[in-house]
Amino acid sequence: MLIDSILSGYGLFMTPMAIGLTLLGVLFGLVVGALPGLGPLMGIILLLPVAIGLPPVAAMGFLIAIFVGGSCGGSISAILLPIPGTPLAAATLFDGYPMAKKGRASDAIGIAISASAIGGLFGGVVLILLAPALAQFASNFAPPEYAALAVTGLIAIAVISKESLLKGLIAGCFGLLIATIGTDEFSTGYRFTFDSHHMLNGFHIVAVVVGLFAISEMAYQTMSDDLIKKPEIEIARPGFGSIFLTLKHWKNLLRSSTIGAFFGTLPGAGGVISSFTSYAVAKASAGPDEKYGEGAEGGVVATESANNSTVGGTLVPSLALGIPGDASSAVLIGALLILGFFPGPTLFEQQPEIVGGIFLVYLASNIFLLIAGILATPLFVYVLRIPKAYLIPIVLLLCCIGTYALQASVFDLFVMLGFGIVGILFRAANYPLSPIVIGIILGPLLENNLRRSLLISDNGYWIFLDRPISAILIIVNIILIAGAVWFALRGKAHSNTALMDKH
Repeated sequence: MLIDSILSGYGLFMTPMAIGLTLLGVLFGLVVGALPGLGPLMGIILLLPVAIGLPPVAAMGFLIAIFVGGSCGGSISAILLPIPGTPLAAATLFDGYPMAKKGRASDAIGIAISASAIGGLFGGVVLILLAPALAQFASNFAPPEYAALAVTGLIAIAVISKESLLKGLIAGCFGLLIATIGTDEFSTGYRFTFDSHHMLNGFHIVAVVVGLFAISEMAYQTMSDDLIKKPEIEIARPGFGSIFLTLKHWKNLLRSSTIGAFFGTLPGAGGVISSFTSYAVAKASAGPDEKYGEGAEGGVVATESANNSTVGGTLVPSLALGIPGDASSAVLIGALLILGFFPGPTLFEQQPEIVGGIFLVYLASNIFLLIAGILATPLFVYVLRIPKAYLIPIVLLLCCIGTYALQASVFDLFVMLGFGIVGILFRAANYPLSPIVIGIILGPLLENNLRRSLLISDNGYWIFLDRPISAILIIVNIILIAGAVWFALRGKAHSNTALMDKH
């Protein structure tokens, strides 16, 4: 089945459009990743309106390549400025910038790109081996299992939010409420449409995501003090010899890639946790002569290989179960839905060629990352010199053009603006935005399968406990909530104790 999927997807991938867009996506991802304040999610959002008008494999190749390139691009600014282009590259600062200060900026960037590409390929192997097996297991799922699984995804995202558990849950519930707007699939009644025909199908996911993340982020960036500042950065020209510098640390590379893939398969964990964990493990395993924190090559290898390996791991639950691992994969699921494909077991059973094509574009993205990343690094450095005052209007213009082009609808522009305001308010109150998107994606899955389960059981809730897999998932949900509450109370107790000791 696996080989057949890849072979059937080979023809869809081996087209000039698919290959060219995958390469273009990697380059664009590196640029948005290197620019502080943007990142892979922003890149995917900005180009999503363009991608949904393309053939499915070419479209997903374009977006996945942005994800791959953007996950690595943050290391360039982290090493040279030192400002991480994305939170994913925060741990790369520890040794990347000290290497640059020692005159080894080219080596540091070359190692970061090489480790990212190799780690990404490792994540691709995990994706190809694990996703079909998980999808086959999930093919036995019925509505009760899907409803419980949707709850698991929502809780996991909210629990692992950087902010408090309560804020994460509130944001997730807000997304669920937004998902209810439109026409009820079961009764064909209208819900929260306020007699507006524009809202009969709810809000377009692209307009919501662009507003929440892009518009609010640009508003946030306009409040910074360095709008017109032009960074002075030395041009770095890494060579392919960096690959051998990276492979010298093969044990670290393999271990960190494994850690990254593992955290990627956990919904909500993401690359930030995996990169810091990989760095901590690598530092603990290193000899005293390696001097982590002072420009150790192994530090850059650990963080960057984990970053991109996480991408492959994140796509496992996204494709096999339709459960997004993070905000970026949630947008990718939204893109698949817009293209007419439903992630989960049915995708693997009914459209194996699409699955095979996605596997191939992911692997190709990491190969292109290795080659194009090393060759085009000077270009990214020049982009880093552009002041924010010029970049912000360009990003806002792209947001407006892309959102309007979705349906040629001015209403979508108002939706984008409205959710931009929502995003600003949530940021101001320190609420996470990712659970909102997860709620919007998982909301229909939860509602439809919950109602189908109740119809099957004649409104008996015991159906969720009568079925073994559903019962196990419910127990997992209870453990997740109980564990999160315990950790939250424990953290609060520790902070209170520290405050009392201080006084």
